[in-house]
Amino acid sequence: MSAEPRPGLGGELEHVSAYLDFYRDTCLAKCRSLPEQELRRPLLPSGWTPLELLWHLAHMERRWFVWGFLGEQVDEPWGDSGGAPDNRWQVAPDVGLDDVVALLEAGAARTREVLSGHEPETVAATGGRFSGEEPPDLRWICFHVLQEYARHAGHLDIVVELEGGPTGE
Repeated sequence: MSAEPRPGLGGELEHVSAYLDFYRDTCLAKCRSLPEQELRRPLLPSGWTPLELLWHLAHMERRWFVWGFLGEQVDEPWGDSGGAPDNRWQVAPDVGLDDVVALLEAGAARTREVLSGHEPETVAATGGRFSGEEPPDLRWICFHVLQEYARHAGHLDIVVELEGGPTGE
């Protein structure tokens, strides 16, 4: 797991990239600490499983940086929720942790490319996610994605602790 980023990394987007790496690694470590059967078992009343949450994070990141900021079409942008943004997260029975990790890591590489090639003030492309609405700038998207990761890392902390796994970062 990567250590929490420290001052002196460089510019704003270098810091964002490092924090995204940190939160991704934290979420992956939490999921890897659970046995396979616990990755697919909901422990909270809302009903999500750790594997579904990780699947959601992979799709969420791609939705914001690739489909959103770059305006590129992506296969199944709402693939974490059966094609509809308001549906519950779901992972097919034949999709395992290694599959989810591969999707998350591919998305991470793409995000790093986006962050290294743009300025924070760059406004997202129209089309893609932002059809018919005013697109945000990259800075806003970065903050949104960071808060999603931080929030869900906390959710995973709770589930892993309930399962008797390691606590903390």
